Amino acid sequence: MKLYYNRTKIVATMGPASAKKDVLLAMIKAGVNVCRLNFSHGRPEDHKAVIDTIREINEQYKTNVGILADLQGPKIRIGLVKDGGIHLVNGTHIKITTQECIGNDEQIYITYDTFPQDVQANEIILLDDGKLQLRVIETNKKDTVICEVVHGGILTSRKGVNLPNTKVSIPSLTEEDLINLQFALKYDVEWIGLSFVRTGQDITELKHIIAQSGKAAKVIAKVEKPEAIDNIDEIIAATDGVMVARGDLGVEMPLEEVPLLQKMIASKCRAASKPVIVATQMLESMITTPRPTRAEVNDVANSVLDGADAVMLSGETSVGEFPVIVIETMAKIVRNVEEFGYSFNTAKVVGTDPSSPDYLSNAVCESAVHLAQHTNAVGIVSMTTSGYTAFQISSHRPQASTYIFTSNKQLLNALSLVWGVRAFYYDQLESTDQTISDVNNILKNEDLIKVGDVVINTAAVPIIKQGKTNMLRVSIID
Repeated sequence: MKLYYNRTKIVATMGPASAKKDVLLAMIKAGVNVCRLNFSHGRPEDHKAVIDTIREINEQYKTNVGILADLQGPKIRIGLVKDGGIHLVNGTHIKITTQECIGNDEQIYITYDTFPQDVQANEIILLDDGKLQLRVIETNKKDTVICEVVHGGILTSRKGVNLPNTKVSIPSLTEEDLINLQFALKYDVEWIGLSFVRTGQDITELKHIIAQSGKAAKVIAKVEKPEAIDNIDEIIAATDGVMVARGDLGVEMPLEEVPLLQKMIASKCRAASKPVIVATQMLESMITTPRPTRAEVNDVANSVLDGADAVMLSGETSVGEFPVIVIETMAKIVRNVEEFGYSFNTAKVVGTDPSSPDYLSNAVCESAVHLAQHTNAVGIVSMTTSGYTAFQISSHRPQASTYIFTSNKQLLNALSLVWGVRAFYYDQLESTDQTISDVNNILKNEDLIKVGDVVINTAAVPIIKQGKTNMLRVSIID
């Protein structure tokens, strides 16, 4: 199957609009690299059916589409309300209780048992993605909080609650998350998304569970709370990748701060060689229309210019009317920026700590990128088992294409999220010379390189030990 490969990857959320094989196949042909399973919605059997379809397409068409299982996290919601909706009037008082009830003009139920203990007077409570705003008047520290309605309106059942000023005590992994996590690990998904991350410890705990399960899934930290911004360096250090989840982040933080936070996180992730996804409302209008707004096009383009590894679609592909068209549109925007916008990407800030155990390997990867630029090489060709080399080379955003060969089959799909990387399966590790000759010939047979081209090869020598990258070679294809 002939595919066009953007360097900035596209993540598409699965749902009723994209679950059928013919639709998903058309989306993959148009540019989807990773499929997101949103565990905030859907039944386990629905997710299993999508996993089976993705794996079937990968097998049948020799694609490497990855799977991101996105855990819901401690999403706080109100309960049911009378008549499906109640009117909150500015200046009036309303009780929020942890005792389950049908909400009315006087009180509403919240799915957060320690809410009265965690909130303080004058803290802000946002309902329904910030459309309604309350202010805490007092709490009895047991089961009831009295609030003033600051910005009212109609409140319907099960709307989300955001607490931008409150240090919540709910664990990052809920009981439901743990069930969904085991489901995702059972089917060997490549990436796990952890919602509402607050500290690096949240990531460490999740990684511990994954390791105890004997699985190799990598973790995406979803940054969507002010506390995560405060702890962003330790989160990036602990995680395998980051998602700038602008939905809740834009509710819990002042909206005008989000664009610069996105750029800051993208820059820090590149410096740490960790992939970063920009998500939420990228082409939102295309849920119901076949053409995006000019502002949306600019948003996608600027995310690419910020250095994002991937841009993500949510409702546009899960429930939207035009799932294939929206992928085609996003791919065109990405492609246009990539063809003309490389000069806008700032250089990666490279650490120079010689005491790091990865210092020499990192230096080889950085040198490969510089050498490729100075020799006008068409490709950087590397061997890896863990994916570390791929992440390092990608973070420098080389002009040359990045081709990764690995004997780790799960890594093939995981690397679909990483900027500029195309991965191939290869397990014939006999000698350094033979391996380099083999992988270069594979690329030549795939018409990705041709006779006379210059490529930069990296590997670990001796190659059969599969250690850290320590070798660099310039090859002229014959």
